[in-house]
Amino acid sequence: MANQASQVKMKLRKNDTVRVIAGREKGKSGRILRIDRAKMRAVVEGLNMVKKAVKQKKQNQKGGITSVEAPLPVAKLMIVCKKCGPTRIGYVVDENGKKRVCRKCGGEV
Repeated sequence: MANQASQVKMKLRKNDTVRVIAGREKGKSGRILRIDRAKMRAVVEGLNMVKKAVKQKKQNQKGGITSVEAPLPVAKLMIVCKKCGPTRIGYVVDENGKKRVCRKCGGEV
């Protein structure tokens, strides 16, 4: 069962610019840093910041409380097209292969 969950198809990829469409961070944008396909979550740069207690690992490294990005559910994210803003993603197959396109303007994402 865990093997099937790890191979879930997701239209979002690392380094995509996304906008949050629901929740505490609604309306904010950022770049995807990591995607967890098994849990259907993504870590977005600068969003969903949480405080985390960090232990001192080495003598010269500081411990204490730091802010880190927590994962957001992928359902709350929408990709941002450079031309028309937040949009859904479609696919077009041509001789070079499959490409992701904007559903609003048809431009390549």
